[in-house]
Amino acid sequence: MNHDADPIAATRRWLERAVIGLNLCPFAKAVHVKDQVRFVLSEADTPDALLQELADELAWLADTDPAVVDTTLLIHPRVLGDFGDYNDFLDQADAAIDALGLEGEIQVASFHPDYRFAGTAADDPGNLTNRSPHPMLHLLREESIDRAVAAYPDPEVIVERNIATMERLGQAGYRALLAADDP
Repeated sequence: MNHDADPIAATRRWLERAVIGLNLCPFAKAVHVKDQVRFVLSEADTPDALLQELADELAWLADTDPAVVDTTLLIHPRVLGDFGDYNDFLDQADAAIDALGLEGEIQVASFHPDYRFAGTAADDPGNLTNRSPHPMLHLLREESIDRAVAAYPDPEVIVERNIATMERLGQAGYRALLAADDP
């Protein structure tokens, strides 16, 4: 089976090998081990359809016990493949959080195959820290973030460490890390 044809399998592989395996997010392993990460594959093919799915997923997450599901990865391979369009959509995602009265409770972290931080070149290794196999919106509970950051000895060094890790790994190393194991 070609896992790249399966966006959820590709995203799990990314989570396990890059996010957890490279320790890009030191908080991810605990929720993954406890099976508290929800993987949702969007069928949306327009930004409006994705916005509705996002609103539904935000409401679902807000109503779900964090011990059952702590965080959601809303994977949307059929819409917002262009990073500029995706980046523009993030304002709508934030507006949806506000409209649902979830500001201060849930936030959206952004991941995209072509992620590019402002002011960086497209091939800057630092961009790899937010590059995922498919466009996705990561819905995070702010209470969980606050708890994790408070327990982490030096959270402000995470970004610098991640950039150094990606500089050592490079583009080719990152692609190899995420490559499917089977033919």
